[in-house]
Amino acid sequence: MNEQSTSYWLLHVRLETGYRYKDGIVTGTETGLFHMKIENGAFSEIRPADAVPETALPVRDVKGGLMLPSFRDMHIHLDKTYYGGPWKAPTRPANGVFSRIEEEQRLLPELLPTAKERAEGLLDLLIGYGSTHIRSHCNVDPVVGLRNLEATQQAVDGYREKAFVEIVAFPQHGLLRSQSVSLVREALRNGAALVGGLDPATVDDDMEKSLNAMMELAVEANAGIDMHLHEPSHIGLNTFKVLADLVEDAGWNGRVTLSHALALADVSSSEVDEVAARLANLGISITSSVPLGRTIPIPQLHRQGVGVSLGQDSIMDHWSPFGKGDNLDKAGTLAERFHLMDERSLGQTLGFITGGVTPLDRDGQYAWPKVGDAAHAVIVEASCSAEAVARRSQRRAVLYRGIPVHGTL
Repeated sequence: MNEQSTSYWLLHVRLETGYRYKDGIVTGTETGLFHMKIENGAFSEIRPADAVPETALPVRDVKGGLMLPSFRDMHIHLDKTYYGGPWKAPTRPANGVFSRIEEEQRLLPELLPTAKERAEGLLDLLIGYGSTHIRSHCNVDPVVGLRNLEATQQAVDGYREKAFVEIVAFPQHGLLRSQSVSLVREALRNGAALVGGLDPATVDDDMEKSLNAMMELAVEANAGIDMHLHEPSHIGLNTFKVLADLVEDAGWNGRVTLSHALALADVSSSEVDEVAARLANLGISITSSVPLGRTIPIPQLHRQGVGVSLGQDSIMDHWSPFGKGDNLDKAGTLAERFHLMDERSLGQTLGFITGGVTPLDRDGQYAWPKVGDAAHAVIVEASCSAEAVARRSQRRAVLYRGIPVHGTL
């Protein structure tokens, strides 16, 4: 698309302007209607909707639809899914993650011919629900080598005008266990943006050696890290602490994510606080899929200053038959799980799926959108963020860099 085709006015956009109070308690959200000019992929002008602007640019009337910042799905597996194919429920793993790894010896080659097509289907699903920033973990292992990475990259190439997608080189079968260090290195040289890892104590059976190898790969490639950590209780906490030391020594602050971090669901509140303070100090973030059976204490981590984001993880694959692709639904599940049911808490829960961006800050001050902000947005059928989260409101349209990539305006 050329520059002129992406310059236009959005009319009658509903934006949040502040909280409504009674006796010092937030009881509702105030909104107003605005006209918004989009140029060069950003909001270039925002004015009250008291008169239609005189302009030669195209105009699109939102008719009071609520604008929210578009969403981020920070943990998905685009490369190995049944989505788009016939229904198939997973088997019960007799030996946990090791059963799944064994299954993949057979399954990954079978899925490879449809990997690109099914990744494209998942991207359409995620974008349609409002996610325009996506982080996908992609298997790198001796079974498929870099072929899953290549298929995923081919899918992503066709979506560069619709979403930002970053790929984690993920040694699902164990970085050391499957002798995948050289494959991960090659993946980083061929377009993967981050180094992945998996349960270094239980899968690789040598926590310190595995973490050191992962950190060395990251430093060598000047790449971030996003590792799966399912390990329980104090086994997992010990991994957090050793990794934190490596992050500090390497100066990798703000460049590491712990996906799942399930040990935090097993330990005491005081232990969570202790670990959270260390993670926050080093800018180590956490991504959760908000599993109902073993949910980590996300609000507590957030209060301690840990950056927490959400992701879908599996969508109809050999790990899980569940997953909708809808991160607004995921935020609603988080709110339900932790009883975040008042107006302010519901509205602020949106920040877990937007990289921390919310229309109003916690004090009710206007925070988004502002002139100059990238025009990544979702138009929803709701009166405010709180309703959108609680009711998982319908998405009418999705914008990426100002370009409508889903729905109609």
